Amino acid sequence: MSHVSTPQRSDSDAPSRRRGGPKRTGRRRVGRWILLTLAVLVLAAGGTAYWMYQDIDGNIDGVDIDKALGTDRPEKLPTSGQNILILGSDSRAGANGKLDSANVSGARSDTALVVHIPEGRKEAVAVSIPRDTLVTRPSCTKADGTKVSSAQRVMFNSIYSQVGSACVVKTVEKISGVRMDHYVEIDFAGFKGLVDAIGGVTVTVDEDIHDSSSGLDLTAGTHKLDGTQSLQFVRTRHGIGDGSDLGRIGLQQQFMLALLTEIKKQDLLGSPVKAYKIADELTEALTTDSDLASLTKLADFGRSLNGIDPSTMETIMLPVAYDKVDPNRVVAAEPQASALWKAIRTDATIPESAKKSPATGGSS
Repeated sequence: MSHVSTPQRSDSDAPSRRRGGPKRTGRRRVGRWILLTLAVLVLAAGGTAYWMYQDIDGNIDGVDIDKALGTDRPEKLPTSGQNILILGSDSRAGANGKLDSANVSGARSDTALVVHIPEGRKEAVAVSIPRDTLVTRPSCTKADGTKVSSAQRVMFNSIYSQVGSACVVKTVEKISGVRMDHYVEIDFAGFKGLVDAIGGVTVTVDEDIHDSSSGLDLTAGTHKLDGTQSLQFVRTRHGIGDGSDLGRIGLQQQFMLALLTEIKKQDLLGSPVKAYKIADELTEALTTDSDLASLTKLADFGRSLNGIDPSTMETIMLPVAYDKVDPNRVVAAEPQASALWKAIRTDATIPESAKKSPATGGSS
């Protein structure tokens, strides 16, 4: 595996610079981690005692997205398959606040993936939305009932902290025209617990990483990271490259593939206790839409995905270009972005031209 440069996730003004990150490759496998998550939940549901099921089932938080968004949403097309918005949340409250030394307040959607599962097929695609993308945020209502007016040139990852998860869903639907069937959020504190539950994740880096901000200190070579180190790894920016957010997406993809590899090596079928422990960590970290907010519902949804071959999942980055006013930010590149979203809306093959991004973050 090759190492790519990453910026710190915590600063809403962290730049998406022109140099030093990797070029985005067309085929990625990071999106398969959500399928793996659901598969583990299915296994746990079938292999644990009832009292264990009750314990795990109570871990999952639910958000009524349909109620929050109302009727102002894209039409659900008959051929649109299933679309899931997956967010990795980076709160600094509670347990998350103890995970690194950065002095950061609030919470942001640190990672965003739109996973599209075509109707009746075995392939799937995940679209990464760079957190520094400038978007038009639609008018939204916060969880406390406060109404927030629409705003232009808002950085995508700030919407979560400013207005909440429902507004992130609404924003993605507005910029894509794709209706989200489900919403899944994974909290970083729970992510740490998952890595520790499986005994660590092995990664290889091509150069030393010494990041005093995140606390990560690795020499070039292969390392087995525990939960805390794993979070430092996917967050780090100092001491490597130029801190490109686009490059950081590549590093997260590399890590998620390593995480998948590690879990696949676990004998979950032969170890119900281990399966329960992993499922417990996963559900503790999950917030979903209300239609998935129970272990039974998640398990049923996971079974519906059994026909998907994870090795065929493709993860691409939303095509972006450097903003002409602020080159440290990016905007959706046209016509590539529109072609990408249209293909997903209509369940069509994504054109190769729609996978090419003018802003690459530099060379690999």
